[in-house]
Amino acid sequence: MRKNKKREFQSSELVKSFARIHGFEHKLVAFEIKDFLEEYLDESLFSEIQSVNIENKCVIIKINSPLLKHDFQMRKSFYLKKFQDKFGDDKFNDLQIL
Repeated sequence: MRKNKKREFQSSELVKSFARIHGFEHKLVAFEIKDFLEEYLDESLFSEIQSVNIENKCVIIKINSPLLKHDFQMRKSFYLKKFQDKFGDDKFNDLQIL
């Protein structure tokens, strides 16, 4: 059995550490939210999502389809709770649909 050296990291740990040092770890969480939405929604609905960002503890989702945008606005608290459960309550406290 081989013992890991101190400098050996998982690549995901290295990326997270690099993001934390350079101050863009919120962008990694935004990518994780987008991945979550890709799994949660079907392909045609997911293709309508233009972007996912996080600014000032607010998840900002830009959606092209007016119908999907309305659905997200109606279920805003549901999606926010899903994101908080999956990624932590401290990461964000609001959800904005554009």
